Amino acid sequence: MRRKLLAGTAAASAAAASLQSYWSVRRLQQTRTPTASVHEPTPVPEGPQRVALVLNPSKLQAAATRALVEQACSDAGWDPPLVLETTIEDPGTGQAARALEAGADVVLAAGGDGTVRAVAQVLAHGPTALGLLPLGTGNLLVRNLGLPYNDVAGCLRLALHGHERRIDMARISLRNDRTQVTAEHPFLVMGGVGFDASVMTDAKQDLKEKFGWLAYSEAGVRHLPGRRRRISISLDGQPPQSRKVRSLLVANCGKLPAGVDFVPDAVIDDGYLDVVVLSPRSLLGWTWMAAKILLRHRGGIPVISYYRAREVTMWSGDPIATQLDGDPSGSVTTMTARVDPHALTVRVPAAAPGPSAFPSEAAGPRLQALRTWQRRMLRRS
Repeated sequence: MRRKLLAGTAAASAAAASLQSYWSVRRLQQTRTPTASVHEPTPVPEGPQRVALVLNPSKLQAAATRALVEQACSDAGWDPPLVLETTIEDPGTGQAARALEAGADVVLAAGGDGTVRAVAQVLAHGPTALGLLPLGTGNLLVRNLGLPYNDVAGCLRLALHGHERRIDMARISLRNDRTQVTAEHPFLVMGGVGFDASVMTDAKQDLKEKFGWLAYSEAGVRHLPGRRRRISISLDGQPPQSRKVRSLLVANCGKLPAGVDFVPDAVIDDGYLDVVVLSPRSLLGWTWMAAKILLRHRGGIPVISYYRAREVTMWSGDPIATQLDGDPSGSVTTMTARVDPHALTVRVPAAAPGPSAFPSEAAGPRLQALRTWQRRMLRRS
C-alpha cells in the first residue's frame, strides 16, 4: 500500500510539473509569420578560381586536407591555393581578411565549427563564397547543408565545382552585468543558454578526441539533475515574459549529430530564427522530450515549445552559461540574437534541403512500433 501511495504521489507530482510548464509556455506570446521558400542553389561559374584555404593545423587531418586542396587546384589547372593557418590568438578572422585582400573567389574553412564561424564573419555580405571542409567534432553547418560531413574529399569537390546559395546568419550580443564584459559574435547553426551550454563547456576533451560528438552525452548525463533557471524572454520587442527553463536555444537551422532534427521546421534562408524553450523538471520530462525529438512527433508537449522571431532577448538575474555552434561563449545576464538574412554565400550540393521531412508511416514496422510506444507514453503522462 505504501509503495502504491509513493508511486501515485510521484505520478501526481510529475503531472503537476508538466501542467505548470504547459501554462508557462502558453504565456509566451508572439506574432508568427510564414517562412519564406528555400532559395535554389546556382552552379558555380566555370573558369579558373583563386582559392584560399584557412586551415586549423591542430586537426588530425590538417596535413592531408592541405595536400588534397593543392592537388585539386593543380588538377584543375589553377594557381596554387593561398594557405593560411589559424592560431590560438586568431581562429580565422585575420586569415579570411587576408584571403579577401588576395582576391580569393572562394575561401575554404578547414576545421571545426569555430573556424567556420570565424571565416564566415569576414565573408558576410560579400561576393566571396565559403567552402566547408569538416575537420571538427560536430561539423554542424556541414550537416545542415547536406554536405558529406565524413568525406573531406567530397566536400572539397562541392566547394570547388558544386553549387552555391545564400544563407542566413545570426548576430548575438552578450553581456555579463556582474563583470561588465560584453561581446558580439556571429553564429550559423545554434546558440543557447542553460543546460546545453553547460554540457558543451564540461565535455571532456579526451573523450571528444576519442569519441567525437558522443563525448557530449557523458556531460549531458552529469548535468541532467540540475535545476531550472528563471529567465525573462522577449520575442521581436514584445513585453518580456518570465519563465523557468533548463535551456533557451536560438536556431538558424536545426540538425544535430546522429541525424537528430532538433528543430524540424527550421529553414536556413527564411529570414527568421527558431526559438526553442526547454523546461523539463524531472526525468519524466527529459524522457518525454527525447521521445518527441527522436521520433519526430508533431504534436505539442508541455516541456518543449517552438517559436519563430527575427530577434530574441533573454535576461537572467544570475549569470548563465552560453554556447555558440557548440563552443562555450561565457556566462551572461543578457543575450540578444538577431537574424542577418541572406548574409553568406556558401558552396553546397545541387539539391537544397528544405524543412526536414516527416518520415512516412510506411518507413517500416520498427518506426511504427516506436510511434505506438510513444503515443502510449504520452497518454500515460
